[in-house]
Amino acid sequence: MKALVLTAIRRFEIQNLPTPSIGANDVLVNTAYAGVCGTDHDLYAGRPGSAPANPPIVLGHENSGIVAEVGSAVTNVSKGDRVAVDPNIYCGECTYCLTQRPELCDHLSAVGVTRNGGLAEQFSAPASVVYRLPDTVTLQSAAAIEPLSCAVHGVDLLRLRPYQKALVIGDGFMGQLFAQLLQAYGVHRVDLAGIFDDKLKRNHELFGVDRTYNTQRESIPVDSYDVVVEAVGLPQTQATAVKVAAKGGQVLMFGVGPQESSFEMNTYDIYKKQLTIQGSFINPLTFADAIALISAGKVNVEGLISHVLDLTQVQDFLDGKIKDVSKAIVKVGDTLK
Repeated sequence: MKALVLTAIRRFEIQNLPTPSIGANDVLVNTAYAGVCGTDHDLYAGRPGSAPANPPIVLGHENSGIVAEVGSAVTNVSKGDRVAVDPNIYCGECTYCLTQRPELCDHLSAVGVTRNGGLAEQFSAPASVVYRLPDTVTLQSAAAIEPLSCAVHGVDLLRLRPYQKALVIGDGFMGQLFAQLLQAYGVHRVDLAGIFDDKLKRNHELFGVDRTYNTQRESIPVDSYDVVVEAVGLPQTQATAVKVAAKGGQVLMFGVGPQESSFEMNTYDIYKKQLTIQGSFINPLTFADAIALISAGKVNVEGLISHVLDLTQVQDFLDGKIKDVSKAIVKVGDTLK
């Protein structure tokens, strides 16, 4: 089978690899689409994602496809099913898994990170992380279920009420997802801050965002928002998130910054405003919710996909040679619906 293999830092090669073998509890998937995200940028550059990726490895952790083969003990999917795959595989035995915090698993493995993923014509995964798709979810949309499920986990960590006023900082793909997701969870007003006028306008006109801020020329009012989602991961936007939170506010630090970065905050403001500052890591038990949100039309992910690439374009994309990308997915297989 054809695969795009990360052979070293910032180096891909298209190779012919053997078809993955599967065990009794595994599923073999013919890849349809694989999303490419910020985690892939990190892995390509030699930085860890949810875990380190050690070359040679096939990346691709946001995957959709069609079941090619199932192991003898698999009952949840069948050959020919359209599926999406949650990449994260938990050990089920460590302290975190046994205390209902599997995302913090001491032995986390992941499709497309620690084991070969979807930037290949076929990949395998345990049946427990393979989800059959409803007819209302396209294979293109399904390649974005994993990032949406990560956003759902972030929202699950918040205490949301309809009266709240929310701000999302960041107009990248994840920020745009959060803007829709907070509305789907019943927050009555959601604003969006970013740096691209076209994205801000589109989210206002098509996706229900109320007020937008281009932070290159506009300031966000301080002490103004009950919920703030930081979806950039830069020290300056993280500091802004704390400043613009209102009394009793909640700040979700979702954006992934460099491991060595830090930001300053006024500790008295945290005390006086009684802020909650919350981190969010991957997507424990939120895949079914993400599928349901797309299926019901509560979140439009396909409308945010701007580029459909082939395997030969992935390196150019990760090198920044393809511009004006909202969300890129890679068309891998030919059996598409």
